Amino acid sequence: MAFITRSLASLLLIGGLAACSPQDPQQATVANLAEHVLLPAYQRWDRANQDLRDSARAFCAGEQSLAEARQHFTTAQSAWAALQPLAVGPLSEGNRAWQVQFWPDKKNLVGRQIGQLIQRNPQVDEAALARASVVVQGLSAYEYLLYDESLDLDDAGQRQRYCPLLQAIGGHQAGLSGEVLGLWQAEQGMLAQLSHTPSERFADSGEALAEILRTQVSALDGLKKKLGTPMGRQTRGVPQPYQAEAWRSKASLASLAAALASAEQIWRGSDEKGVRQLVEDNALIEKLDAAYADVRGRLAALERPLGELLESAEGREALDGLYQSLDRLHRLHEGELARALQIPLGFNAHDGD
Repeated sequence: MAFITRSLASLLLIGGLAACSPQDPQQATVANLAEHVLLPAYQRWDRANQDLRDSARAFCAGEQSLAEARQHFTTAQSAWAALQPLAVGPLSEGNRAWQVQFWPDKKNLVGRQIGQLIQRNPQVDEAALARASVVVQGLSAYEYLLYDESLDLDDAGQRQRYCPLLQAIGGHQAGLSGEVLGLWQAEQGMLAQLSHTPSERFADSGEALAEILRTQVSALDGLKKKLGTPMGRQTRGVPQPYQAEAWRSKASLASLAAALASAEQIWRGSDEKGVRQLVEDNALIEKLDAAYADVRGRLAALERPLGELLESAEGREALDGLYQSLDRLHRLHEGELARALQIPLGFNAHDGD
């Protein structure tokens, strides 16, 4: 009888331990990424946009300097760049991403459409801006107002002319990020959909993980385009500095670094509970760790803005090394990592660009 009692207790203990241990490592990883990597990034983006809205109001009221307004812009730009490898769900739907940033702007549509909009509606407000083109709704237009050489918002007359639009854009961005964050945090929002599968969006944890990885890999490919386009990789080696992301504010490389850091967070996760822990091939883990470190190191070594680097053979050589390093990182994800995890990546949003 004592033996039976001890055996029953052992079985109960084993059963209890099994219940406490994760039955699905993929689901545990997805849930951790959703709660500790993706959601905090959306919260930071929303806070940066609320600050951007308040900054526009303060600057236009004469309570903040142009330098301070520019700092709030670069913070918002960096928070947005960090979201690009994490744009799973609502941000990738309903034309929302285009409302945040219009890039590439090959024909200076931002400058031309801002002039046309203000001519038609000098006192443009958020409601009018919401009906306007995405070209003038986002950070590209905000950057133009604060940095373009044709404008000087330290001048009282120009500040009076352009401040209604500046404030409308700040308000639009704050409203947009608040909407997206709400869609993440709702009872059946994106956080819940990722954290517990099956759900309305995902049949199982593998499908949820695949969506996160597709977004990350597509963003890495997009970073190659954002670096390669101004380098002239699509124009037979002729540099195109005005095709860089955030070239007016000289924030192109900072944006790339912010996006790279988020991509690496998907790989590492919070407390090393990211995609990395699902990989059983130690050689592949070492290759990916080294690839991230190489891109980071090359970025950190670039001490001048992208536009200035493009002006010298030495700078272009350093950028080419960065591009090749980024390409290796992207291909490791797209090829070896996808195969190791048996994740079909499928359509790439940048295919055909």
